[in-house]
Amino acid sequence: MRVYAYEDRFGDARFGVLLDGGLLTGAQLEKRGGLREIDTHISLGIHIQLTDDWAAHLRRATRRALKAGAPLIDPEARRPIAVIDELGIGDKIVCVGLNYGDHAAEGGRAVPERPMLFAKFANAIVGDGEAIVRPAGTRALDLEVEMGVVIGRRARRVTEAEAPAHVAGYVVVNDVSARDWQGNPQALREGEKGDGQWLRAKGSDTFLPVGSVFVTPDEVDPAAGLAIRSWRIPGTGEQAGIAVLMQDGNTSDMLFSAPRLVSYISQQITLEPGDLVITGTPAGVGVFRDPPVFLEPGDRARCEIDGIGVVENVIVDWTDDPRRAI
Repeated sequence: MRVYAYEDRFGDARFGVLLDGGLLTGAQLEKRGGLREIDTHISLGIHIQLTDDWAAHLRRATRRALKAGAPLIDPEARRPIAVIDELGIGDKIVCVGLNYGDHAAEGGRAVPERPMLFAKFANAIVGDGEAIVRPAGTRALDLEVEMGVVIGRRARRVTEAEAPAHVAGYVVVNDVSARDWQGNPQALREGEKGDGQWLRAKGSDTFLPVGSVFVTPDEVDPAAGLAIRSWRIPGTGEQAGIAVLMQDGNTSDMLFSAPRLVSYISQQITLEPGDLVITGTPAGVGVFRDPPVFLEPGDRARCEIDGIGVVENVIVDWTDDPRRAI
């Protein structure tokens, strides 16, 4: 099942189901599908409760709605929003560094013996089409396409074999990084130093664009291999508007699989429904190119995973932040 988060005609956040390229809206799920267990009208702050039977409720409502003649609409007729935000994010976003061997190699790093973990927060989440804001003080923004694993059942000290039963589904995300704050030598000018840790570099506002599509595990198998790619779309210059491929990898190349990561994290950090595990990025990021390539205001960053979805965002300087006055 493919869940799609969008803004309806009245400006309210809702979710529906994608079928054969069309969108079965939340209104149709409730009106013709008889969905009562889950409220799709999530602008009221009511989110999907990722219980064991939430997907079954949606599937039954979908079948009833289609049988009753519910129409499908073009998803592009509705503005996409971040699906994990609207599904009801948990209180943890656990990220994994250096989880693709080619990415470790391009940075001159050894392959880690165990997962390297860091965190982001809900303030970093924006949806497809929203702006990534370059904060004051950094000039070296970079993109990282990654697969996000959404936890569906509480996971505490689970084994790798048990972990899949605790996964609700997958999303595509962009792990935006300020490389100068992160301390990458390629992003530093003479005399500069990084922060010594990654909190600002990875956790600033808008630094986690999330796609509008949430895919359940019966739809895709990351271990079998999903193409994972990113593009930089320059806003100025001779290549303005032309997508330049940056990363071109495959989820089967992850050093630590999604079940391994969920198990490893859950040994010390209890994962709750709605928590998000970000699983690392393949080679091709801008900082390790010669010369380095960073995202500038006016550029767009596009991240895509086959079978899951896409998230694309424009870069703006903090002085042009559309939410600056909020």
